[in-house]
Amino acid sequence: MSALGAPAAFGAKRLDWSRLSLLTDEIAKSPAEAIAFCKQYDVKFVELRGVPGGGGTYAFLDESKLLPAAKELADAGLTVSFLNTPMLKFGMPGTEPARRRTETAEQKTKRQDREKQQFDQRLEDLRKAIRAAHIFKVHDVRVFTFSRVAEPAALFPKIAPILDEMAAIAEKEGVRLLVENEASCNVATSAELRQICDLVKRKGFGINWDPVNALPLKEVSWPDGYKALPMKRVHNVQMKARGLAVGPEVVDWKSIFEALAKDGYKGKVGLETHIFDGTLIEKAHLSMKKLKELLG
Repeated sequence: MSALGAPAAFGAKRLDWSRLSLLTDEIAKSPAEAIAFCKQYDVKFVELRGVPGGGGTYAFLDESKLLPAAKELADAGLTVSFLNTPMLKFGMPGTEPARRRTETAEQKTKRQDREKQQFDQRLEDLRKAIRAAHIFKVHDVRVFTFSRVAEPAALFPKIAPILDEMAAIAEKEGVRLLVENEASCNVATSAELRQICDLVKRKGFGINWDPVNALPLKEVSWPDGYKALPMKRVHNVQMKARGLAVGPEVVDWKSIFEALAKDGYKGKVGLETHIFDGTLIEKAHLSMKKLKELLG
């Protein structure tokens, strides 16, 4: 094992290194490199989104591509903890996103047509994601809440039935949908996660919490954001390099890790490096060093 592998001990009330999961398309430029990265750090879990290096979104790939990908991960001793999808990450038909970018009339029409098509095929996309989840033997799948409008809370009563319908379909197939707070979407903060969960009470619906995603909305991730969460609904947590090891948006992950353990959190904590200055993988290694410091 590398000298930067898993720490030997953690002490009581701390998250164990074995609870870490790595988003493969942000730690490598190919599936093989992603596997090697995980082996270097003795990490046994991965999150999937896009195929590292290109090749599409795992959730929507044909079975002929999913089966060998699943086998490659299993043969490497890796378990998929979370399937990230882009479902509902577009404008809800009949709404106008609070966009900064100006559009011509033609551009607006094209966007609206595209969004309507995406909306109409949402259940087909869901079924594809469920199929991928079954192949990868993963229980939790990500979903969003449409592009953010000027008054998101006013839209929640319309979004909730859509999420409830999708969660019902997924639940029957043994899959749970986790809504991610995302600054560009209607649910962006921890408080908004609580609000949507109050409306969608189904067991097959929960939370993927990313505290960095709430920072553009000026939410203080710790302790305010954390305390706003309905913790029993939180089933996955994600972190980004800029909130962990790079800054300037540093999140108090040490306190969050301790609180998660104390509150009985059972899920994984996934690293989504998310640095787009040409140093993505370098920052992934830096993040692992920081995690070793925090957890060791």
